[in-house]
Amino acid sequence: MKKILSYSVVLFVLTVILLLIIPLPVALVDVAIIINMSFSMMILVTTMTIREPLEFSIFPSLLLITTLFRLGINVSTTRNILTNGGSSGQVIQAFGDFVLRGNVVVGLIIFLIIVLMQFIVITKGAERVAEVAARFNLDAMPGKQMAIDADLSSGLITEQQARTRREKIQREADFYGAMDGATKIVKGDAVMSLITTAVNLIGGSIIGMVQSGESIGQILSTYSIATVGDGLVSQIPSLLISTATGMIVTRAVSEGSLNEDISKQFMAQPYAIMISGVVVAVLTLIPGMPVLQLAVVSLGLVSGGYYLSRRIKAEPTLTAVGGGLAGSQLQGEAASQEAAASAEVTEEEYYKDVNNVYTLLSVESIEMEFGYSLIPMADESVGGRLISRIVIFRRQYAQDMGFVIPSIRLRDSSALNTNQYSIKIKGEEVAKGEILTDYYLALEPENLEKEIDGIETIEPAYGIPSRWIRPEDREMAELYGYTVIDPLSVLVTHLSEVIKQHAYELITRQEIVRLVENTKKKSPELVEEAFSGPISYSLFQKVLTSLLKEGVPIKDMETILETMLESISETGLPIKDVDGLIESIRTALKRTITRLYCEDGSMKVITMDSELERTMVGCLSKGERGYYLALNPDVLQSLVRQIAEQLKKFSGLSQNPVILTSQIMRVHFYRLIDQFYPNVRVLSFNEISNNVQIQSIGNLILERSERKEA
Repeated sequence: MKKILSYSVVLFVLTVILLLIIPLPVALVDVAIIINMSFSMMILVTTMTIREPLEFSIFPSLLLITTLFRLGINVSTTRNILTNGGSSGQVIQAFGDFVLRGNVVVGLIIFLIIVLMQFIVITKGAERVAEVAARFNLDAMPGKQMAIDADLSSGLITEQQARTRREKIQREADFYGAMDGATKIVKGDAVMSLITTAVNLIGGSIIGMVQSGESIGQILSTYSIATVGDGLVSQIPSLLISTATGMIVTRAVSEGSLNEDISKQFMAQPYAIMISGVVVAVLTLIPGMPVLQLAVVSLGLVSGGYYLSRRIKAEPTLTAVGGGLAGSQLQGEAASQEAAASAEVTEEEYYKDVNNVYTLLSVESIEMEFGYSLIPMADESVGGRLISRIVIFRRQYAQDMGFVIPSIRLRDSSALNTNQYSIKIKGEEVAKGEILTDYYLALEPENLEKEIDGIETIEPAYGIPSRWIRPEDREMAELYGYTVIDPLSVLVTHLSEVIKQHAYELITRQEIVRLVENTKKKSPELVEEAFSGPISYSLFQKVLTSLLKEGVPIKDMETILETMLESISETGLPIKDVDGLIESIRTALKRTITRLYCEDGSMKVITMDSELERTMVGCLSKGERGYYLALNPDVLQSLVRQIAEQLKKFSGLSQNPVILTSQIMRVHFYRLIDQFYPNVRVLSFNEISNNVQIQSIGNLILERSERKEA
């Protein structure tokens, strides 16, 4: 029995198909018509009570089944009308008599109005809405997927929740795609009803004239009643299904059932109801209008709106402070402070447990705080794209550098001005900026021919003189040579540059273990040999941190580990000599390093005079942590001044500034100038591939006065 019930839908569809072939008695046709109407009403009520379309995901299939059922009934009723002298059951007879009321022309006109209303208004509208919904859902899928990835990487949702949300997005896309096709079935059903009506009336009249001896008036009356009745019992369920179709495809932004949404949203606008009542009252001034009816409606609207306004004012007001937006990972500091103040006793009781105090000690790796005006950039509910841009940056940085940026905590802060933002690394502010969301940032070119009106500022990521300009001045600014950037790109660029500069601070021991485990999947023997022998996680962390600090990708873990093993075991390099290990690894990664600073087969560099380098070698001193460069202050000052002058030559180039030294001096010279020029890269000759042409565009020398002192 259970097995039969599991195939009930299949049996029902097969029965419907048989309706197209096997003649049915009139009594069974009446039962089928009543079932069809009941089923259509049930579907319409269901679409009005669900909260979201996916709760009724079988609707596209039901649409096909009900249409097939209706067509089967049409075939049976048409067969009965043509073969039984216009008789096809009591339901059709009752509907025909009720609508026609003895007037064939009026009955046919009413029937045609119902059919055309369904075909032109409801069916056509539902078809268009389904088509647009399907297209927009497909277009929005990548953005929704990135939003899920952002929430997952930020720790707002678990892997299981992310999987559930992805499945829901896929089901929504499939549902609206199916609805786009299913609405074509409804449209075809409306066309078919017109054809069936014409066949019943014209074909039945011809058969009656030929086969029966009745008068033409009697024949037309009989078949017109049957035709209109048959059309109505078919079109009323069809109209209900068409309405249900339009209902379900227009429920995209609903929060509850249709009844709940209408009640909630209309009752939230009492003044609109009262204004409508006043307008209805004004209509009584028009001569000939029914004053009593207008007065009753007007009084009802005004009194109802007044009652609702009094009830809304009497309800306790909830004040949202700080704008905490959990969906966009924003946490309102002001809101949390107010909540703490309003529940002071509860909070005091909470922190009596010393274990709860430890929850206040956590420090986020990366934080970004916003002023109130910048919140929409991160709020996805109003079209903010900051989170999706961060996801793209994290993925690109992982591909380029081999290191995954940890989750970035976004929050709004009442301590900042409305247009300001702050970037924090491990709880401390490292950068700050200001964004005008209604303007564009125009970066000034080197040879500025003509200025454009705007608010002068400095581009936060690179310190380029800029202007905030109005959107309508964008094209003019580009004609003047300015580089125009939208506010979101300014914000993301600043954030990405800050993260790149401080990435070496974010590579924790836990992240080291993750990177090792990831490498172990590909090279288990290498990892086993390295970490069961001379290499510790602490040493590996020091090496990777140093490489990241100088902008060297750590993606090629196998080469890094192999070079470390070779340097320690074969050459006898002491484990404590981390600098020596790093220089060996940089030499092994020379193709990667060369690619970073090479353009069209050549690398533009600043070289170092041999006499200056010999002087610097002579100034190496040994301390507790190894050798360090102890230069004469005058020599150091001269070097800083010369580097500043030479760096100007890189301003028009896309390549980062590079200073070329010997391998012995590289790390010491880098540490010397890093405090003055953190973005300058210091390379040795051993780190450059042989097939690259080195082009010196500047030279650092030991000046004459310094030569005498040295």
